[in-house]
Amino acid sequence: MHLLMDHGTQTQQKLSLTGSVALGTGVMIGAGIFALVGQVAELAGGWVPWAFLAGAVVVAFSSYSYIRYSATNPSSGGIAMLLKAAYGPGVLAGSFSLFMYVSMILAESLLGRTFASYLLRPFGLQGSEVWVAVLAVVAIVAAALVNLVGNRWVERSATVTAALKILGIAVLAIAGILAAGVSSLGRLFSAADRTPPEAGWAGFLAGVALCILAYKGFTTITNQGADLQQPERNIGRSIMISIALCTVLYLLITVAVTGSLTVPQIVQARDYALAEAAEPMFGTWGAGLTVAIAVVATLSGLIASLFSVSKLYDMLRDMGQAPELPGKHDHQSLYITAGLAIVMAAFFDLSQIASLGAILYLAMDIAIHLGILRHLKDDVGAKPWIPWVAIALDVTVLVPFVLLKSQSDPFTLVITAVVALVIVVAQWFTVRHRSDEDARQDEHEQH
Repeated sequence: MHLLMDHGTQTQQKLSLTGSVALGTGVMIGAGIFALVGQVAELAGGWVPWAFLAGAVVVAFSSYSYIRYSATNPSSGGIAMLLKAAYGPGVLAGSFSLFMYVSMILAESLLGRTFASYLLRPFGLQGSEVWVAVLAVVAIVAAALVNLVGNRWVERSATVTAALKILGIAVLAIAGILAAGVSSLGRLFSAADRTPPEAGWAGFLAGVALCILAYKGFTTITNQGADLQQPERNIGRSIMISIALCTVLYLLITVAVTGSLTVPQIVQARDYALAEAAEPMFGTWGAGLTVAIAVVATLSGLIASLFSVSKLYDMLRDMGQAPELPGKHDHQSLYITAGLAIVMAAFFDLSQIASLGAILYLAMDIAIHLGILRHLKDDVGAKPWIPWVAIALDVTVLVPFVLLKSQSDPFTLVITAVVALVIVVAQWFTVRHRSDEDARQDEHEQH
């Protein structure tokens, strides 16, 4: 939902704080909570609610750098402008901007496969790699077609679908808590009767790294600066309110899931754990309601994400940090974004997609904080100790995650390294080509 309100300036309407929170939470509450609970349980055991709470703490510290820069320089540029201001228009800024771009494409493929997994569950086909991949591709293509014909619909429906997702998740969570007994909330504060992580603290911290994916949508709010009422005040407020709201919902839903299913059951149904948890609590209608909410959440998220990520690509291309394909096409960035999302959704499973996204995002996040500390802290009035804590927390969850993945899924780490290397090399060639063109232009002007 990056740049979602760009057209707001055309109608001379400014986004309110309430609207900003609705858009931010609408992005955050997507595939993350629907698809990640099982994967987090695989790493963190019965400590899933605490892992999501710890993820909220990490993200709260991380948000400080984004808030300080966006409040001082409100615009629709968001992270790309921050990185350019911190590192200049070179390889570093371009590479980390593309890390963010690719992590957002991975989020789209995560949405596509989550949509497929939940939609196929009533038919018992949720474990079919072929059908999950096929439906994921269909969902991405459909979302791209909607973007081709209805950008206004994308914007107008954003708040409505966000409200439906928030309300739906809240209903499921509260009903689950009531079904399990209000006393089940005590599990959040007690270690009793919890299945410990197999890998101990390393497993728990690795689980927290995945939980961060369920919160990282807060970064989209930084792009509302040009269209938000009093952005100097409201960007920070919107981000913190969105994180707090999502934290409450995530804690409620994870307490309900862990109260309904054992850890092995959650792990076994890891791609559709919320629907699996709803069935023993509410019967078939509960599972059906969960599937319906998941379908609305993932499809609406896909439509909005393709719109916003395409706009981000346009900005990176205009800044000389992303290539342009030969020929002139009105929707070139949409084709590129949807095409990459389709490839990832077709060939990677949810676990691989989430792992790739978490590593690239956390690497970019660390670069953001270092950029603030080294180059922008005085300009934006940042207190240095907060970005340092954010970096320490990022490293604390990233290192165990990478170490455990190196043992359980080294192929994903190899793919991540290849993707990162391709991005850096492509940026090097792009910057070199741009420098050569500037030099030729200067030489031509001198003559």
